[in-house]
Amino acid sequence: MDQAADPAVAESLSRYFQLKPGGYGFGDQMIGVKLSTIRTLLKPYQRASLALPDFEKALASPVHEHRLAILALLADRAARAQKPRTADPAELAAIYELYLRNTAFINNWDLIDGSAPQIVGGYLFDKPRDILYELIESPSLWERRIALLATLWFIAAGQSADTYALSARVLNDKEDLIHKASGWMLREAGKRISEDELLAFLNQHTPAMPRTMLRYALERLPPDVRKQYLSIKRSVRD
Repeated sequence: MDQAADPAVAESLSRYFQLKPGGYGFGDQMIGVKLSTIRTLLKPYQRASLALPDFEKALASPVHEHRLAILALLADRAARAQKPRTADPAELAAIYELYLRNTAFINNWDLIDGSAPQIVGGYLFDKPRDILYELIESPSLWERRIALLATLWFIAAGQSADTYALSARVLNDKEDLIHKASGWMLREAGKRISEDELLAFLNQHTPAMPRTMLRYALERLPPDVRKQYLSIKRSVRD
């Protein structure tokens, strides 16, 4: 991966992921490896039985792309550990525990979005989900986003209750990345499970929803319906 690094790409990625002072990614380090290149480099290792303690050690790397690669491999292993032919509950539990021990290093939206559904959502699918309600109250933006993105796994299986419950808890969140995540999950729940459920949530919460959350949630609805809810939001603001 280090051999594939490109300073020009690193500069572009640093701007995109806001590594500048005051940005949400400040303090991180980019070496300039695109996601498509990372995926190619990972192929020989996807089926390798690499030791989880080695993954945990590597996850502490200061380099963003290193952590992204480790999380991609862990997400792939977690997903395989849940398939009937390759089921391995012990490995899935170990990956989940490793993940939650290291949330300090899972500190940007791309790191979370490609790993939290498979690792956290996948592990919790048939278990109590209290941890999500602890994470959604965390002072860490990234732990709150992990809680929301974990529900994408539930949505894919036809379950939306946690998505709506967690989204209701971030109506007053100050972070735009949380507004985007919750709006995205609401949109997916409405698209994949029940538009009526989404409309019921919007009917109750539109006046209090951050505008970004609302816009994301509305994206798959008919234009006239989107216009109706945006009008409600504008009237509250005015």
